[in-house]
Amino acid sequence: MYGDPATIRKILTELGDTWAVVGLSNNQDRAAYGVARVLQRFGKRVVPVHPKAETVHGEPGYASLADIPFKVDVVDVFVNSELAGPVADQAVAVGAGAVWFQLGVIDEAAYARTREAGLAMVMDRCPAIEIPAL
Repeated sequence: MYGDPATIRKILTELGDTWAVVGLSNNQDRAAYGVARVLQRFGKRVVPVHPKAETVHGEPGYASLADIPFKVDVVDVFVNSELAGPVADQAVAVGAGAVWFQLGVIDEAAYARTREAGLAMVMDRCPAIEIPAL
């Protein structure tokens, strides 16, 4: 298990409400689109991060985490496992408080690095499933 209940609760309720969602675009068929909408319903500010830098759910997008001109509390990662590690490293570099790898996104080395850097981290879970349970 890559996210104990205490860490999940901490990320969802204590670390802040600005979530950068890496992989979020206007493609309504992608899981990121629906999960971002759920996060918004629970009071989170969702910041799209995608090479297209599209505005999604009313929030302007950015091409990378480094392009976001304000503090991000949580980085929610919707990219393939092979690409997730560098995103976690970027989250550390921009000063995020937590990283959340979505269902099926697994990189144990990135998990260890991110936690060693002092960030809370959850992997292979979905906040849209976890947040209603709180």
